[in-house]
Amino acid sequence: MTLWSGRFDLPMDETLWDLSESYSFDHLLYAYDITGSKAHVEGLAAAGLLSAAEASTLQETLDTIRQEFDAERFRREATDEDVHMAIERRATELAGDVGAKLHTARSRNDQVATTLRLFTRDALSDVARATLHLVEALDEIGERERDAYLPGYTHLQRAQPVLLSHHVRAHAFALLRDVDRLLDARERLNVSPLGAGALAGTSLGIDPAANATRLGFREAFANSLDAVSDRDFVAEALFAIALLGVHLSRMGEELVLWTSAEFNFASLGDDFTTGSSMLPQKKNSDVAELARGKAGRLVGNLTGLLVTLKGLPLSYNRDLQEDKEPLFDSVRQVGLVLRALAGAYRSMNFHADVARFAADGEFLVATDLAEVLVEAGVPFRQAHERVGRLVAEAVATSRPLREVAEGDADAPRFAGLFEPGAALARRRSPGASGPLASDAQAQRLRADVAAMTARL
Repeated sequence: MTLWSGRFDLPMDETLWDLSESYSFDHLLYAYDITGSKAHVEGLAAAGLLSAAEASTLQETLDTIRQEFDAERFRREATDEDVHMAIERRATELAGDVGAKLHTARSRNDQVATTLRLFTRDALSDVARATLHLVEALDEIGERERDAYLPGYTHLQRAQPVLLSHHVRAHAFALLRDVDRLLDARERLNVSPLGAGALAGTSLGIDPAANATRLGFREAFANSLDAVSDRDFVAEALFAIALLGVHLSRMGEELVLWTSAEFNFASLGDDFTTGSSMLPQKKNSDVAELARGKAGRLVGNLTGLLVTLKGLPLSYNRDLQEDKEPLFDSVRQVGLVLRALAGAYRSMNFHADVARFAADGEFLVATDLAEVLVEAGVPFRQAHERVGRLVAEAVATSRPLREVAEGDADAPRFAGLFEPGAALARRRSPGASGPLASDAQAQRLRADVAAMTARL
């Protein structure tokens, strides 16, 4: 029997049931639905809609149902369209007419919205926490390989040398922006819809603000129509996760390059790589490729929900059932990637000698040649042109740039610039990639991590 059987003469057709049911995926919400229902029971009792004895019975009943779910003993009945109906049906089985009072002054519309906000609030915290763990793994690499450096790239062409710690911190600061977005989204969703009813509230004397407090929400809804139709919080969560996924994809792409024979800057541990079913020599960085591949899935989940939402009239429409699967999937997938990447980075063996040799390439000194001329009073654009001609001559004549530079009128100023690590050491402005700026960056990163952890 459905919750609306009094209005209909015929049962739901099987094809419509198959299209409508959501228990197969929304049963994951059982703990949050029960939490919301327990707060609702307190509100009903406070409004005089339940006696103290009835409220106690319902609270105990909901605790029993929670235990059944936790122990995987809860049995879904054929008529349970979703987890919310299943819990109410079970409450009525256990508590009789008292159980039938559970849905007083409540619609599935505000019930589902409340449950999903509670889930999303916790999910964003979990994703933020896992992101911070990855940031910590990157910081560990920087500390472990304090002297290692490699070429920095633009357009995937070697540009200037950078410390490895500087490079991985670049990813870490991007991830901290992701954490900031996740926590901002969590703050904005922290508004309770409970009490909005189907769309217009209720004539019964409940107190939405008190229920919001019981559930740890910052405040209750201001407008009942908005409360039951709003899925901005899901879209925003999916966006924050999708952009996080884009950053993880960039990191994955980089690990793919670094661990290739062509770069050979790093190798991952055997426990974070795979082999080939045909090629015995292969050691594949699948963890990085999967991190890269999952980004498309996360972006797709966001795009799919936005298209679903874009044409909906107020207030609740059944289309909104499509909010859950993309959210559940994105939360799960990004969690898998975050944990696996943290482990992969911790397993990484950085080939410092190979990376250092590449970073000490003489063309990576070109900017320093120009800056030495600037220090001597030459306008930068003229200095840039002069060094560009030196580089062009070296390329055209197949001679080392050092040798060509020795024939320049300012050759004495260039002394020492071609020595290993010299160009790196000159990167000393605040936030730069050289050793003098490194400690300040490390302190800034750890302070930001501490601040984000406190917000959690």
